[in-house]
Amino acid sequence: MRDAYHQELDAISDGLVDMARLVGSAMGRATTALLDGDLELAESVIAGDEQVDDLQRDLENRAIELLARQQPVATDLRIVVTSLRMSADLERSGDLAQHVAKLARRRFPDPTVPRDLHRTILEMGQLSQRLMAQAAEVIITKNLDDALQLERDDDRMDELHRLLFQHLLDDRWNHGVETAVDVTLIGRYYERFADHAVAVAKRVVFLVTGEHPDGVTATI
Repeated sequence: MRDAYHQELDAISDGLVDMARLVGSAMGRATTALLDGDLELAESVIAGDEQVDDLQRDLENRAIELLARQQPVATDLRIVVTSLRMSADLERSGDLAQHVAKLARRRFPDPTVPRDLHRTILEMGQLSQRLMAQAAEVIITKNLDDALQLERDDDRMDELHRLLFQHLLDDRWNHGVETAVDVTLIGRYYERFADHAVAVAKRVVFLVTGEHPDGVTATI
């Protein structure tokens, strides 16, 4: 019975890794759809979010069954509860990737992002993928140093977000109000996506140590 119990805990962890990889891929494809004006790709990202939702529902059902059957305490209870919170972060990340794809679809065949902002948006998309890939790896390894590093790596996303606003506030902005609104939303979606990746890593720190990340220091 105990082996089956731990297999269920492992299955929950595996589900979180699958979710993280799916939403990271979704944001990468949404970025391509956005910058290339690829309607078919945008539609696939939008439709694919249902798979993320299905994974979250399955994970929640597993966790609830474990709570009901096993009534875990101490570390095991922390694993189950923290996993539920991580699944919520990852589900929301999938929604954000879908939002980016929906913006690409809404403006098709017109470009959503001005050509002079392509490089910045591309970097935000690539960074989003990289941060979520790091989050998936942290779920697997439970490495505290990597988890804490992820938050530091997120500083670059904050820089890129500020850079977007500098473009929007520049007197030379000549792309109109509608495009300004789109770019503002896009920047916010990437910034929030990165925040969720950081939140997942922080939850892993709590899962391992029982302490909030602000009270944990790296070993290197």
